[in-house]
Formats: sequence, structure tokens, C-alpha cells
Amino acid sequence: MDEKRAIDLYLELIKRVLTNTLFQSEPDPNQDNEFRYVNEFISHYINGPAVSMMPIARFDNLRSCIEDVIARGVPGALIETGVWRGGATIFMRAVLCAHGVTDRTVWVTDSFEGLPTPDAEKFPIEARAHGGTVMRETYHYFAVGIEEVKRNFAAFGLLDDKVQFLKGWFKDTLPNAPTGPLAVMRLDGDYYESTMDSLTNLYDRLSVGGYVIMDDYGEDSWTYCRRATDEFRLARGIDEPMIRVDSKCYYWRRAR
Repeated sequence: MDEKRAIDLYLELIKRVLTNTLFQSEPDPNQDNEFRYVNEFISHYINGPAVSMMPIARFDNLRSCIEDVIARGVPGALIETGVWRGGATIFMRAVLCAHGVTDRTVWVTDSFEGLPTPDAEKFPIEARAHGGTVMRETYHYFAVGIEEVKRNFAAFGLLDDKVQFLKGWFKDTLPNAPTGPLAVMRLDGDYYESTMDSLTNLYDRLSVGGYVIMDDYGEDSWTYCRRATDEFRLARGIDEPMIRVDSKCYYWRRAR
């Protein structure tokens, strides 16, 4: 077996285990029936053993971005802001290991206490979603403790000194986070302020040729992620095209 085939098999297996799709299909985020999708989402991810709630397409995009910065020598670490059970960051570390990369760190950044409460006057849609029964009793504000995330890394044999954890609200932790240059930023803070905090504090560290992945850019019913992203890009004169991963997730590559 050649090296490329071995890498493909390893990363495909990791992806399928993280998403609980070894023996079943993932919920389809592009289906027309939103109610059915939400029920399938809750059953498969929230109440199931999945370590990530990312669709397969977003894992494929993440792998593509990481392998591209490796191939082109774009300097910097990898970071996710908002990690839930840690699946995407575990996959980041797996991709680096599969390619024998030893000089890049994966930053795992989260409050590990759930989502911050949105300002109801500024962000009414988010406040309504945050205060709803589903967010409180079913999603539990997506709160997963840091020790559980570390156990998940360890279960895959990927908890080492190239994985760094940053615990706290983004507005407090990101301004002085010792990340150094970044090559891939995956932003999944859900709400406007978390999205803006991530972009404001991290984008200047992103190397030219690096990637920004916006997990919730296509969501409109419960978050202002798109608004935060668009306002930041406009204020900074960022005109690189937003590229669609699926109906909810978009990304761009920094050109200058």
C-alpha cells in the first residue's frame, strides 16, 4: 500500500468515527424539511456518540485547507474557536500526524461552559434562540467540559504537546492568546459577538494564503454570524470570495 492510500484510509476512518457514520448516514443539512432535520440532528449528534456535529463535507473542506497550507508551506498553527466535544480539532491533529507534520500546533479554544448570553436588544434572534427550551434542555448550550474534550483526544491517541487548550470567553482569552501565526482558522462561536471576537483578535495573525472557515455563515434563523462576518470583511476591505462548503458553511483564503 502506498503512503497516500494509507493516509486516505486513516483520515477517512477518523472522520467516520468522529461523526458516527461508520454504519449509518449523517443527517442531511440540505433537506427541505427543517423540522425533520433538527430531529435527526438531535438524535444523531446530541443524543448519540458522535464527537463532532460537523457534516462530512465540512471535514473534507477542513482536510483540504490543512493539506493545502502544508503543501504550500503557509506558516502557522491551526485553531478552532468553539469546539463542542472536540471533533474538528481532533481531526486537525490527525491530519498533521498523518502527514508527519511536527512543527504546527492545534489550538482548542472554548469556554467549555457553553454559549454566552446574547444581548437581547442588539441580537434579538440570538437571544430568543438562547432562551428557548431546545437550547436549554436539549442542546444544553453546547456545554462540554475541558476534561471530556481531553479524554476524546486521548481516545484517538492524539493528546500531546502539539495540542493546546485555551479556556474562557473569547473576548477574554483571544486578545493575548500565544498562538503565533495561524494558517487555518475554523470559527464556530455560533453568535455575533463570539464571531466578531474571533475575527477581530485572530485575523491579523493569519498568514497570507491561510484559510478562514465560517461554520455558521449560512445560518439566518438563530444567529447573526453572517452579519458579523460581512461587517468585519467590509471594515477591513476583505474582498476574497466566500466559497460555499454546504448550505451553512463558507470559507475564504487570505490573499493579502
